[in-house]
Amino acid sequence: MAKVYAILSGKGGVGKTTTTINLGTSLNKLGHDVIIVDGNLTTPNIGIHLGAPIVPTTLNHVLNGQAKVEDAIYEHESGTKIIPASLSLKESEKVDYRKLIDFARKLKKISNNILIDSAAGLGEEAKSSMLASDEIIIVTNPEMSAVTDALKAIKLAEELGKPVTGVIITRFQGKPVEMSISNIKDMLEVPILGIIPEDDAIKESQVMKNAVIFTHPKSPASKSYNLTTRRLLGENVKFEVHKKGFLRKLLGSLGIQSY
Repeated sequence: MAKVYAILSGKGGVGKTTTTINLGTSLNKLGHDVIIVDGNLTTPNIGIHLGAPIVPTTLNHVLNGQAKVEDAIYEHESGTKIIPASLSLKESEKVDYRKLIDFARKLKKISNNILIDSAAGLGEEAKSSMLASDEIIIVTNPEMSAVTDALKAIKLAEELGKPVTGVIITRFQGKPVEMSISNIKDMLEVPILGIIPEDDAIKESQVMKNAVIFTHPKSPASKSYNLTTRRLLGENVKFEVHKKGFLRKLLGSLGIQSY
């Protein structure tokens, strides 16, 4: 059954786009048909991250009735399909965000897995991505401001009647100054899908215009994204922790198994 996921954060700069790209490419690598949609129509990043900042036909053209859905689908070298948004401010101003809902319905006839990289914040643009989705995935960093905004996103999803599949914690280092996994879990009250460590491989992959799971397949971030994707598919996968001692014991106390 085809499913649309909206990837949200509440706060910008937490790694939402990077997470969307790596979840999508990981799903594709596992044999699932995937389309990644740049639902951040005001400040799009998917095309930039994957080396296609300017393309002939964008999501904006489709939403404005200037092109068919199929015309805006491009295949990245990884094999993953993407639908970039336009970098033009004029084209973004014309878009009616609510048309994302009908657009998502059409995509479900083309692919089984649609990942929408939503706009940061909780404005009408992000809300439209939520309304167009079947399930919500929240991305946050282990810091109070980011987790607080993630909680706001979860509450909004509940108000809209959209189930939250889980939260992905990015840029995790296990430092005392960070919020603990237990505090994040207690505060958000949703399953933890993944814990992505701070990793220079991610920055290097962005320079290389590809997903980290392809540019640095043996990196901690790559392994964590692959495990996260398998959990998204319903597999009972243990968490791979790259720090010993206290963090491992803490995860165990939360019922989160680790290697």
